[in-house]
Amino acid sequence: MSKITAAITAVGAYVPEDVLTNKMLEKMVETNDEWIFSRTGIKERRILKDPEKGTSFMAIKAAEDLIRKSKINPEEIDLVLLASITPDLPVAATAVYVATQIGAINAFAYDIQAACSGFLYGMSTAAAYIESGRYKKVLVIGADKMSSIIDYTDRTTCIIFGDGAGAALFEPNFEGLGLQDEILRSDGIGRESLKIEAGGSLMPPSEITVAKRLHYVQQDGKTIYKFAVSKMADVSEEIMKKNDLTNNDIDWLIAHQANKRIVGATASRINVEDEKVLMNIERYGNTTSATLPLLLSDYEKLLKKGDTIIFATFGGGFTWGSIYFKWAYNS
Repeated sequence: MSKITAAITAVGAYVPEDVLTNKMLEKMVETNDEWIFSRTGIKERRILKDPEKGTSFMAIKAAEDLIRKSKINPEEIDLVLLASITPDLPVAATAVYVATQIGAINAFAYDIQAACSGFLYGMSTAAAYIESGRYKKVLVIGADKMSSIIDYTDRTTCIIFGDGAGAALFEPNFEGLGLQDEILRSDGIGRESLKIEAGGSLMPPSEITVAKRLHYVQQDGKTIYKFAVSKMADVSEEIMKKNDLTNNDIDWLIAHQANKRIVGATASRINVEDEKVLMNIERYGNTTSATLPLLLSDYEKLLKKGDTIIFATFGGGFTWGSIYFKWAYNS
């Protein structure tokens, strides 16, 4: 029997209808369109405004888009993994609710929390399950309602993040396509650089924490930028050297959409031409766990069977990594 590899066989996505532009942010905080775009590459981001809809709503929509396009029977799905830092509820796993709502009644499900690296870690987890031979269909979803944890009076964070969801189905492949290799890393030195201070076991919610606005994302932008530029580029270069790949072997760089300059630094390090770098940060901003699957969905028609892809990401914690991947189908 040929070696089993884990390939992506379908993708789906969802972004909310409401758009928050840089011009609109000019009326909310002291900033301007030119400043935001020149430093981040962002022009607008999508916001899920309905207070009665959480991350699960977008995750379900992305999964349903995948199911509709692939015509898969959701009852055949073995496992649902949801990468998110904005779960619906603190205890009950959002993935479980999503699986039930999409009709994946035979699947088990759980959440993955690794900040912006969540989907990449989910890819690794899905591949391990597939390669074990135990499971045939693993659905990985990246979804975040970042607007629910952003302070729209804080210009250091409110200009960056948006809401969205993307999904990818992993299945066994016997042609050597799919996930080829991975390098995943983490370092607790980043714990204080990107966080929500209150709401966890260290600082439970109270009137004081709410009054001090401690339930919103706080970010040390300079530290994050410095580590993201070096670590995402380092690990991308490392995985290419490990697998004897040159820039000519790479068809696409799919990197976490945190900042256009960070993506550019990674592309420059591995000497990948601009036309091979997939970007949608201008339209969505940083959707955290959703950036990688949203790129796959937006550019699905460009991806051809056998294409060599380098995935790269960096997130809070710190977490980061790179995956060497072979695309498995023509859309």
